[in-house]
Amino acid sequence: MRAWEYERQMRDCQMPRQFEDENEKLWEAETEPVYEQLDAATKVYWGSQVPGSLAREVLAVAMVQAVENRGYRVPDGESLITKGLSAIAYDDIVGLHQATHALFEACRTAERDPDSPYWTYGLYDTFEDYAAAVDFPAAVPVDMGPDLLARIHGGWLAQIVGGAYGTCLEGYTTDGIRRAYGMPVERYVRRPNTYNDDITYEIALLMAYEEHGAATTSHDIAYQWMSRIGFGWSAEDMALRNLRCGIMPPQSGRFNNPFYEWIGAQMRGAVCGQIWPGNPAKAAEAAFHDAEISHAYNGILGEVFNALLVSMAFHETDPRQLVQDAIALIPADSEYRAVVGFALEQCRAHDDWLSAWRPCEKRLERYNWVHAYPNAAIEVIALWFGEDDFTRTLAICGGCGQDVDCVAAQVMTVYGTMHGADAIPAYWTDPIGDDLVTTVRGAERLSIRRLSERTAAVARTLAG
Repeated sequence: MRAWEYERQMRDCQMPRQFEDENEKLWEAETEPVYEQLDAATKVYWGSQVPGSLAREVLAVAMVQAVENRGYRVPDGESLITKGLSAIAYDDIVGLHQATHALFEACRTAERDPDSPYWTYGLYDTFEDYAAAVDFPAAVPVDMGPDLLARIHGGWLAQIVGGAYGTCLEGYTTDGIRRAYGMPVERYVRRPNTYNDDITYEIALLMAYEEHGAATTSHDIAYQWMSRIGFGWSAEDMALRNLRCGIMPPQSGRFNNPFYEWIGAQMRGAVCGQIWPGNPAKAAEAAFHDAEISHAYNGILGEVFNALLVSMAFHETDPRQLVQDAIALIPADSEYRAVVGFALEQCRAHDDWLSAWRPCEKRLERYNWVHAYPNAAIEVIALWFGEDDFTRTLAICGGCGQDVDCVAAQVMTVYGTMHGADAIPAYWTDPIGDDLVTTVRGAERLSIRRLSERTAAVARTLAG
């Protein structure tokens, strides 16, 4: 049946309604909830608190910051921010909407800043461009028997512990965390839980690969997002808006998305390494195509970096060597490489993690705490100075601050992959158990063990 025929048939079958109550509110009942939701969604840009840590964030300010980090000038950005903050202070909801949409427009039409150092670095638009710029090592055969499951289970369990540990610390600086808790933070600062939006995207990717196998595309993963993930933050929020308007990858990650070099892709690279164990080239490719749903350029390289770390952790047992090998697979002329390379230089030049972190913290101070760069530097430092010890590595992630749950989850996946679940101290795992609570439709409650089995099954399928 053609669309016009369907619509005509529907109208032909209807009869006008007889109204018993002449004052029945029809339009009002439909529109009032819409206005309430729209107002609430707009207010979030002008002041919110991170659910896990209650750190304060003003996303409207961060939006201008993110665009300027990418080498653009936002005309009247400061005045628009002032207007928005004034409107929310005086509860001027019309003025608030106007300021918000004007700010989005200003960010979308921002002017390239020819003096920005951003443009002196290479940008990688496609996986083919990226792959041509690096020299991938040959895949290392990995035992696909019981040891694979043990490694993957260790990775997932360590990731979930890292996320639960970090969610109460995210959004704060090193000095803020030190004032509140002292150093090192070698405990959960509150009763841990597994409810974290970061992991939802990894589960969506896994589901796409379960359905499509080696033929999985970014389009397939995007459909899992649209059908199973109800909300996102920053880059993922913008991507979901684009996807639901029919804008598919890679444009879904680029169009009208100020945040496409933030941490949202970097925080989900580990699963790509798990499904391609010992095969960094394939892990990088999977990560690149997953990342382009919501990110571009250096934001994509963030996910590739973590995929490389986890994939090679199946055979490399020295964390310092692993870090160097992964950095070598980031294009030498990229800004992302400059960031992780600088962090590596500081590790080599100092004897402790804090002394290595301070120069990175200063160099990257103009980036938001959710940006990929400061958090990538922390990953390098944590793995370098962690002494292959679970608690010490985790405490370095916490001590540096920034987006702690995203950093700790990915870094600790590397540890868990290297050593398996039995190497994780019971102090950290006992409060977690085997239950994983998520926001993914159809997977609201999962067994961590079963999730690991499913991941191993995908890895075996991909290995042929």
